[in-house]
Amino acid sequence: MFAFIMRRLGALGVILMGSSFILYNLAAYSGDPLADLKTSTDPNRDFLMVALSRELQLDVPPPARYFLWLKGVLGLFVGHANFGMTREGATVGGDLAQAIPVTLRLVLASTILAIVMGIGIGVVTALRQYSRFDYSMTFVSFLMFSLPIFWVAVLLKQYLAISFNNFLREPNVPLKGLFFLALASGIFWASVVGGSRKTFWTVFGTATLIAGGIIAIMDAMNWFLHPGLGPIMVFGLSVGIAYGVTQLSVGISNKAALRASLTVSAATLLMYYPANWVFDNHQGALGVFAIFSILITVGVFAGISFSKIDRGPIIRTAVISAFLSSIIIVIDKFMQTWQPYMQTDAINYRPVPTIGQRSDLLERSDFWISNLDLVTHLFLPTVALTLISFAGYIRYSRGTLLEVLNQDYIRTARAKGLTERTVIMRHAFRNTMIPLTTIMVVDFAGVIGGALITERVFGWSGMGTLFYRGILSFDLNLLMGVFFVTATLSVLANLVADLLYSALDPRIRVGSGA
Repeated sequence: MFAFIMRRLGALGVILMGSSFILYNLAAYSGDPLADLKTSTDPNRDFLMVALSRELQLDVPPPARYFLWLKGVLGLFVGHANFGMTREGATVGGDLAQAIPVTLRLVLASTILAIVMGIGIGVVTALRQYSRFDYSMTFVSFLMFSLPIFWVAVLLKQYLAISFNNFLREPNVPLKGLFFLALASGIFWASVVGGSRKTFWTVFGTATLIAGGIIAIMDAMNWFLHPGLGPIMVFGLSVGIAYGVTQLSVGISNKAALRASLTVSAATLLMYYPANWVFDNHQGALGVFAIFSILITVGVFAGISFSKIDRGPIIRTAVISAFLSSIIIVIDKFMQTWQPYMQTDAINYRPVPTIGQRSDLLERSDFWISNLDLVTHLFLPTVALTLISFAGYIRYSRGTLLEVLNQDYIRTARAKGLTERTVIMRHAFRNTMIPLTTIMVVDFAGVIGGALITERVFGWSGMGTLFYRGILSFDLNLLMGVFFVTATLSVLANLVADLLYSALDPRIRVGSGA
């Protein structure tokens, strides 16, 4: 394994150097940093041209200049990396250090959501092949995949920002809107559940009535201005998480795992008011970490207490339930912060922004208001990127799972009498993840490359903006700095994908072949 990793790292290093050499020379020969000065009428033109030539080392041919740049980059191994200076006189390393966290905040959440939603919906569509839900999601995925991101972003700005902010001035759901939302909910759940025509219409009617009733109650209680879940809703959602995670992890028939997860739900209810006290009196990430730690610890002990044999899957199920239940408590706290956040002068009841990374006029002393501001600024870009990205995962996961389900070993597993959940989760899904691993790893590596169009539309300054600035101003050092970071992560992603193959499929053993 060690020899394999060393060989791959060597090969990837050669690829990285070769690609960077080609890009450097192409960029150097394609533009002239002195073009503006050559046509200038400034009396100091010649002096400025000489100064800029000396600063950018333009007297050195591009192939040789590349190695001067590479010498500074290789200082990374001794702790003194030098990516050079930008045309504005700032260090490229400093600009990268500012842009990378912005890009991670912008793209990471949407990438995770796209992977989870895309694979989840793709698996359901494969299991319900040629059903109404399958046809609906196929249409939606092809539609989303074909739409340009800037067009989706503009629609989101209009309807999820401007129109919603106007709605919050006097939040009143009209009868037409109530009917449309209830009808959409009924169609969605009836398509997911599927079954006979009688089952479809029964689920459709029930889901429509429930959704309509909930929206009407929320409207009557003025919930949109005073949102919150409360202990009962938090407990109910936690119980739903317990049943869902248990079913997916070990099966609902495993009573020990179900009891451990329900114990976590009970602990979530008991922790509700103490958690809110901690959030109010000990603001900061430490308080949030403490709540997560307590509930996860409860999950571990609950798993140990209720399991006699095969403790690993039961503890894992309880811990996942505890983690998701902790997220519900944190979301409830953010919802409680919604009204005071909207009432601030910087927001003035228009909480969904259309541009920028944060509200500059907002006071940052309150931990929850400050982070809620970051979340609201992330909302539209995340939704836009998720809608465009998750469509591909739906198609990939659906096609791969259908191919796996037709394999002989799946028919053998069913013939042995294994439950359908075991066949899908233990046998089919794991092998489905092998081809998806490559896409997922490369997408995570591409996260740091930024989303140029999305950053431009929503006014963010991340890696995509730096790359655009480097091309537009013929800033070779800035362009190569962005390329070096993104290319390094891309080649390392290929190595990680190779290692994950052997973890997902026992038949693959790195370095075991002749």
